[in-house]
Amino acid sequence: MNEDLKVNLSWLPQDHVEASSTENASAAGSSLVPVVEPELLVNPWDIVLCTSGTLISCENAVVVLIIFHNPSLRAPMFLLIGSLALADLLAGIGLIINFIFAYLLQSEATKLITIGLIVASFSASVGSLLAITVDRYLSLYYALTYNSERTVTFTYVMLILLWGASICIGLLPVMGWNCLRDESTCSVIRPLTKNNAAVLSVSFLLMFALMLQLYIQICKIVMRHAHQIALQHHFLATSHYVTTRKGVSTLAIILGTFAACWMPFTLYSLIADYTYPSIYTYATLLPATYNSIINPVIYAFRNQEIQKALWLICCGCIPSNLSQRARSPSDV
Repeated sequence: MNEDLKVNLSWLPQDHVEASSTENASAAGSSLVPVVEPELLVNPWDIVLCTSGTLISCENAVVVLIIFHNPSLRAPMFLLIGSLALADLLAGIGLIINFIFAYLLQSEATKLITIGLIVASFSASVGSLLAITVDRYLSLYYALTYNSERTVTFTYVMLILLWGASICIGLLPVMGWNCLRDESTCSVIRPLTKNNAAVLSVSFLLMFALMLQLYIQICKIVMRHAHQIALQHHFLATSHYVTTRKGVSTLAIILGTFAACWMPFTLYSLIADYTYPSIYTYATLLPATYNSIINPVIYAFRNQEIQKALWLICCGCIPSNLSQRARSPSDV
């Protein structure tokens, strides 16, 4: 039997599964390449990733358009939220393009471009989350001068640095740091090398540790402020710190979902390589994409200014309970 079966597994280790005879099929069953039925032309995991990318793109496109077209949303907080939404939007588009290229336009160039886009986008997403955490910390530590021009300048510097670093990371596979010429150096995501994946994983762990430390400092500041208010009996000022505590609770949600989504894939990338079954890579990578689905819900649907913009777009009015609330820098 001379029939060849090719099943594309996207940018994961096993790009094609070939079965030319019964002997080869039994050999594949004992190897690390998963056995696929002949009638299966599209990997279901790739379909799930593409669907996830579509949902990510739709959600974050709404947030990007709202912030871009609303002149009142130019505070540092909204610039960082816009950066996060843009990064997640590009990540979703990258997942969709990867699916299309993997099954319609297979070439080394398209693999490098798509993996570069995905790596750069997710790196910018993680970097934006760290920048938002830094911004929350500064808004509490330097509460009196938070709205100054200095804060805006610092925000732009953070955005330039994080996007510059993310783009450089995304260009590494295109510039030659890939395993297309030496498959033994491949990581769990082809064509990234094992060293490349390890650097990304360690960088993630360091950024998460920094975010956790900043969150702890934020909690300390909030508790100290609450204690001072209790001592001075300034009950009229309590509303501001209720909003502050809301921001802290949001940060807790962000950190919790961030760790739950990214930690499995990060740790797996450190210990595994291209010889591991691809199903493990899919099973750990898919939850990582969920972080980009959750981010718009945390920011867009919890932030009152973006809620107002959504109400204006949807029904042309703003509910009274939103219009009467004042925005605070700590209201994430």
